[in-house]
Amino acid sequence: MPQSPEESLIEYPSDFPIKVVGVMEDGFAQAIVDLLVTHDPDFHAGKMDMRPSSKGNYLSLTVTIRAISRAQLDQIYRDLSSHELVKFVL
Repeated sequence: MPQSPEESLIEYPSDFPIKVVGVMEDGFAQAIVDLLVTHDPDFHAGKMDMRPSSKGNYLSLTVTIRAISRAQLDQIYRDLSSHELVKFVL
């Protein structure tokens, strides 16, 4: 049975991982922390795992935010995707 747009497979609130990839650049990880704190005031760098690409050109961040609603998650994805330092968000 198809889900209605109001239904979600995610129960809120919950911890939700997001992968953010950007060019290896000073300040990238801090910029993402600063952005996420606006959506999840309890977010901090300890909730982030950093992995450089094999050639060191990109940095992959796996961040775990406290998701409280679908609207919040949608806005986080929009804000991350439109950030100048971000290449893509999963």
